[in-house]
Amino acid sequence: MDKVAIFADVQNIYYTVKQQHHCHFDYGAFWKHATSERKIVKAFAYATDKGDHKQMAFQNILERVGFHIKLTPFLQRRDGSAKGDWDVGIALDMMEYAKDVDTIILVSGDGDFTTVVDKIRKNHKISVEIYGVPDLTAASLIQSATCFHPIQGNMLLPISTT
Repeated sequence: MDKVAIFADVQNIYYTVKQQHHCHFDYGAFWKHATSERKIVKAFAYATDKGDHKQMAFQNILERVGFHIKLTPFLQRRDGSAKGDWDVGIALDMMEYAKDVDTIILVSGDGDFTTVVDKIRKNHKISVEIYGVPDLTAASLIQSATCFHPIQGNMLLPISTT
């Protein structure tokens, strides 16, 4: 049975799915698709911590799906911009778990992960699958992956208007 580790860049997926499809990402449907007949070694969802109730309810959903949640503080800068970036943490965790699995699954379209995907494939000789929004996933990331799964169809949830 294929052993996998999953790394979900929550902010990247939230904004790209919303921008492209005007929907939310269905983590439950993704989980069924990605984990079918596979053994999950670890699954992380990386998010920012704003401390609001809606966000905490969403994190509870992710935990019920099977994810371990990793949070970083949401920082509001004086100039009005915000930061809540997990790229380095995700890359380090991917490198750490690569030795224990047959497949890494990265849920992100961020091209910053291209280098770590290349390194994992070269050094560990394992598969790296990318789940991302087709038009908003970096071409370099798609090319470096063993396989690309477009986020579409049943992986999309309509945004509630209530």
